[in-house]
This record gives sequence, structure tokens and C-alpha cells, in this order.
Amino acid sequence: MLESRALTPARRYALLLVDLSVGFTDPGRSQLGFDCPQVIAANQRLLVSFRARGAPVFYTTVAYDDAAQARVFREKLPVLNSLVAGSALVAIDARVQPAPGEIVIVKHGASGFFGTDLGARLRAAGVDGVVVTGLTTSGCVRATALDALQSDLRVLIPRQAVGDRDAAAHESNLRDLHLKYADVGELDDCLALLDA
Repeated sequence: MLESRALTPARRYALLLVDLSVGFTDPGRSQLGFDCPQVIAANQRLLVSFRARGAPVFYTTVAYDDAAQARVFREKLPVLNSLVAGSALVAIDARVQPAPGEIVIVKHGASGFFGTDLGARLRAAGVDGVVVTGLTTSGCVRATALDALQSDLRVLIPRQAVGDRDAAAHESNLRDLHLKYADVGELDDCLALLDA
């Protein structure tokens, strides 16, 4: 078994909400979507906490306006073609709507960092850690958390604030993320850490 240690807490965290867009949160409107009220509720609590302290908040959404964007990813998972730029499916779910000044990063791949200016924006915000939340644990959350670590950021994942259509994949990916790439914890413990 690998030895794994808890990360030293960051001096300043940003909240990074991954793909909490209608296409992923509304199963009635998208095959990608699934009902996840507990994930929404956890993210609402985190938003209140981050906004109260004036800490940076960023969102990601997947959107395409060109057939050449992420063409192999879209070949593998054709349902992604429904995420058309400007459509209702790529809008952030109204229950966790960005406040004025909060940035929504449009991405074409799984990671919020790949091909975007997210890393530069986080550096400009003076953060050394990110709280990664959203959908889905085994896909875009994992990819974003891994790239955050590879960007030398301390990664914290509140388990109640992420979700996946596949419960087994959700649990196995949280276990693996915690072992190798991030600190995965209970929402209340993460909030207490942020308040410390």
C-alpha cells in the first residue's frame, strides 16, 4: 500500500465548481444529466462560505461551437454534441448561479485547465489551493483535480459536493483521488478547515 499524507492546508483557496450546468444536473433535458440535489445543496453551502469571505469562485462548463473542438472526445461520447455553445444545456444551474464577477470558464475537454486560462486566473487571484466540486467525479472532477495538483495547487474535495451517475465509479475515484492527488473529506470538515 502506498503511503499517503494529508496535504498542508492552502493559505488561500478558490472554489472551483466543475460542470454544474443544466446538461449535467437535469436528467429530463439531457442524457448526461442526473438528479443530484445533495450535490447542489453542498455547493450552495460552499458558495455561501466563499462569498462571505470574499474568496475567489470559478465555474466551468463544457460547450462547443466548432466541429473541430475535442473531436476525438466527442467521437467517443457523442452525447457531448448536445452541449452547444449558447444553449440552455451549457448554462450553470440556476440553483448555483454565478454572482456578478464570478467567472465561468468554457472548456472543451475533461479538465478545467486544459486549453483554458484557468491556471493563469487562479495565479492572478493569489491562491495556492482549490476546493474542487461538481460533476462528474470519475470524469471532469477527477481530470480537473489532477491538473490542479500538477499546477502545484493544494486540492480539497468535499465528498458531498461531487457526484457521478455511476455510484461505484464515484466511490472508487474518490478513494483514488484521496490516495494520490487530493484530500477528500466530509463537507463539514472542509468548511471547518476553511474557517480555521
